[in-house]
Order: sequence, then C-alpha cells, then structure tokens
Amino acid sequence: MPPANRPRLARRMADIAPFHVMELLRRAHELEAAGHDVIHMEVGEPDFPTPAPVIEAASRHIATGDVHYTPALGLPRLREAIARHYHDRFGADVAPERIIVTPGASGALMLALAATTDPGDAWLLPDPGYPCNRHLVRSFEGVPRALPVNAATRFQPTAEGVRIAWADDVLGLIVATPSNPTGTLLDATELDALRAAVRHRDGLIIVDEIYQGLSYGVAPHTALASRPQDGMFVVNSFSKYFGMTGWRLGWLVAPPEYVREIEKLAQHFFISPSTPAQHAALAAFAPATRDILEARREAFDARRHALLPALREIGFCIAAEPQGAFYIYADVSALADDSEALARRLIEEAFVAATPGIDFGDNAPRRHLRFAYTTDTPRLVEAAERIRRVVG
Repeated sequence: MPPANRPRLARRMADIAPFHVMELLRRAHELEAAGHDVIHMEVGEPDFPTPAPVIEAASRHIATGDVHYTPALGLPRLREAIARHYHDRFGADVAPERIIVTPGASGALMLALAATTDPGDAWLLPDPGYPCNRHLVRSFEGVPRALPVNAATRFQPTAEGVRIAWADDVLGLIVATPSNPTGTLLDATELDALRAAVRHRDGLIIVDEIYQGLSYGVAPHTALASRPQDGMFVVNSFSKYFGMTGWRLGWLVAPPEYVREIEKLAQHFFISPSTPAQHAALAAFAPATRDILEARREAFDARRHALLPALREIGFCIAAEPQGAFYIYADVSALADDSEALARRLIEEAFVAATPGIDFGDNAPRRHLRFAYTTDTPRLVEAAERIRRVVG
C-alpha cells in the first residue's frame, strides 16, 4: 500500500510537463515585488485593454440581472454573428449550426480531441509548437507525435512531411496559422495540400486559427474558405485579435456529423460558456470595435519592425520572419549554448523576460528563445539595449 499522504495520480501525469513560461512569469513578478523594472516579453497576451464597446456590451447585459446559463453550444445570436464574420471578412460560408462557443480556445481543442480520440490514437504536431496541444492530446489518452519542422519551411509542416510521418496509429494532424511560437503562416495552397494528405489517409485535421486577424503584409484567411471540409475542425478565440484574454471565450467549427456528439460533451464539461463574456463578444464584430482592433494590429506591426532589426544587430538569428501573431522565434546559438540558461541570465541581470525553447518541444529547443512583442515600442527598444549589455 502507498503511504497515506502520497497522491494517487493518473499515469498520464508523468507525461504532463509544467508550462515553463508561467514559472518564468512567477520569477518576473518576484523581481518586480523587489522593486525591479521587468520588461515582459514572455507571455503571449496583448497588452491593450479590452475594447470599450466590448466592455460596454457586457456591462449592459450584467445590469439586466439576466445572467443565467446559455445553451451548451453558446448563444444563438453569437453563433450567428461568428458565421457572419466568416462570410463578411473571409468569404467563407459557415453554417451557425457548426459553431460551438467554448471557454477559450483550449475548451474548443478539448472538445475536438475528446470527441475523436481513443486511447493510443496518435496526433501529429509540429515541433516547435504550442505546448498545451500535446498535453491535451495526452490528457485524452492520445499519443502526441512530434513532426519536426525548421526554418527551411518557415517552421510549418509540409504535405510531404505528413505523408512520411503518417503511420497506422495516426488519427490526425494539428496545425496552427499563424503559429505560436514562430508567428509564421500557412497559405491557402499549403493548407489545402495538408488537408488532402490527411484525408488521403482518412485522417482528421485540426486547424488552430486563434491568431487569425493578426497578420502583417498578408491578408488574413481561413481554412474554412476552401472545400471540401470533411474531417476538418477549426479552433478560434476571442483572446488574441479581439483582445479578450481574461474573458475566456473561443469557438470551434466542427463537421456537421460531430456537432451533436460535441454538444453532449460540452453539456458535461462546461454546462455553458460564460454568459457575460458571450454578450460582450457580440460587440467584438461591430465596426467601431473593428477600427480599434485594426489600429492595434498596425501597432503590433510597428513593434515587429522595431524589434526584428534590434535583435539581429545583437546577434540573434531570425531565419523565418514572423508574418502573424506577436512572436519572434530567435536562434541564440551565436550568443549562448543554452537558451534556458540565457533566459535565466536575461531576467536576473537585464530584467528582461523571454521564453526559452524548451516550452515548445524537443526540436532544437536549447537554440531558441521566443520574444513576444506585447509591450510598446519604446520598451522593446529598451529591452534590446538591456540584452545587448548582458550578452555584449
């Protein structure tokens, strides 16, 4: 018998790694509490406040006192608004009935995985990639299988790479455009080729579009604008482009034949998404809000243009420039042997927080740091100067 004070943890917990960026954030807060001025470039959270029209919409609804559960799939009005958004902005016809409103994009990915994944089913995931994806696959008894990618393909998978990596136990592929941590994009032709490679093996594909709208020099697009869409799930969020991180609201677009099954899971997992957040999100698509969001996108682009040359002048190598999101994935090998050690040095000596590559997979993680340009341009310039003084 195990000791009485020993936790009875599921075996899967041995495969769930901590989110290292959150540990780094904790240290940053400790340094700030001690009086140090820390420049935050570690957490992928827009620094802008929630747009005023969104806050006003939430306030109006809360004031009515009618803050009760909504249907498990989300407010019908919001599902219809998301469908109009796809039509008006991307020319994509998406039936509202296919849209499931969720507690954040993580809730959307959970539902897609829970509805499809049997124990032992493998999912191909680009490496480097967003760490939560592989841990959510493991949480539903799936097998996350790394698909190494590099700067030669802008850190995005290719159809040929998927064909080579496919095996009998593979259920599907998860891709992201724009990507975290690299900020790179898949164009429509590349997405079509990936989807065709997956469907040739009767597999599924989950397309993470949570940074959709945050693209620079390239018009944003969606995988939902092309056909066919069988076997394809699309995950999106109100957190990034819409600036609603703490509201914890996202959505999933599922093939029609999966919606009823996903509804059953949503009923049990969440009951319903946050009612105030859903009423707030109704204002996210208003023209006044869109003007605010586009101005912020332009500010992110200006930050990108300031930070890229500053990091290169220091000695970082950025072989695949970001065209979306708000991240730069930089090769540190000309400056240090170990990005984790460099990240610790930067936060302790320069009071600059950046995320080491160990959070994003096993593909050359010690060579890379992720910088988030989620603070204003003068602070980014100051951060670069502090880094320069430390690495000299």
